Amino acid sequence: MRPTRFMLRRAAAVAVAGTLVVGALVGSPAHAAPNASPEVAVDLAEQLGDRAAGVFADANGAVTVAVTDDAAARQVAKAGATPKIVKRDAAELRRATAKLESLTTIPGTAWWTDPETNQVVVSVDSTVTGTKLARVEAVAARIGGAVRVEQEVGVYSTQISGGEAIWGGGGVCSLGFNVRSGSSYYALTAGHCTDVISNWYEDSAQNTYLGPTVGSSFPGNDYGIVRLSGYEPGNVYLYNGGYQDITTAGNAFVGQSVRRSGQTTGLHSGSVTGLNATVNYREGTVRGLIRTNVCAERGDSGGSLFSGSTAVGLTSGGSGNCFFGGTTFFQPVVEALNAYGVDVY
Repeated sequence: MRPTRFMLRRAAAVAVAGTLVVGALVGSPAHAAPNASPEVAVDLAEQLGDRAAGVFADANGAVTVAVTDDAAARQVAKAGATPKIVKRDAAELRRATAKLESLTTIPGTAWWTDPETNQVVVSVDSTVTGTKLARVEAVAARIGGAVRVEQEVGVYSTQISGGEAIWGGGGVCSLGFNVRSGSSYYALTAGHCTDVISNWYEDSAQNTYLGPTVGSSFPGNDYGIVRLSGYEPGNVYLYNGGYQDITTAGNAFVGQSVRRSGQTTGLHSGSVTGLNATVNYREGTVRGLIRTNVCAERGDSGGSLFSGSTAVGLTSGGSGNCFFGGTTFFQPVVEALNAYGVDVY
């Protein structure tokens, strides 16, 4: 199988960050054989509704479900996961998040839910100072202990270019994942790339045509789709001469081990640190993102986030770099697949 620029690269670069504050936890974890898969735990949390407040995995891969009562804890233990009884249910965390929407007019702010600490974390970058910072702190104070404000080093920004490069106009981005619908083939990338570039090429001289942008969603979301002229391999380049085959797509969970690949920084690994993140870029607000501690830099935008053979996300933006680290946000890939009616292969 010949290597091409369309052999998925997962790139990541974005940031938000800070230290999450541990909320008051009630009770102690019930113990069970930690043999439930993350997928089973996520399904169970959905069944429990607001009685569950998220799913996370520890460094050894053991899956924990945060719950608010003993009956839910027993259901979790019976399913083979570890329950942890927490103070705030999912509805309270949603209400806290909704109150933060008043801050979307302040670029450089971001927030996400961390089930391990049972809190919503608000992050501000280095541009949020003076009256803007005072406003953020005042909103957080009114919400109470469900929220804490943290400072992020650097500036939140979208990252144009990256992965195995795809070129168009005056910009370059990473291809995320090759996908298909029936006998038609497409490539997913970041919406902040497809929002400004209509036609894509596989070389900087723009001699070899890749295809046109046929869908784009940014801000709000951060995904777009390019129509390809034919089949391209459904894998991710690992920057060591090898490739990772992608066979399925899945939703992220906190603590999940992930890797990302990008034109600027190659292959890097890390873990998921938050879900349902909202990031206020200068270009607009994007919601529902995956937060990670994987580093990335400019040139990595639009590329793939994956775990083993599972596609997880598309690089959106963040802060930091691969010298001192940083925070990167990703658009969940399942949402993009569903929006366009396509599948990985």
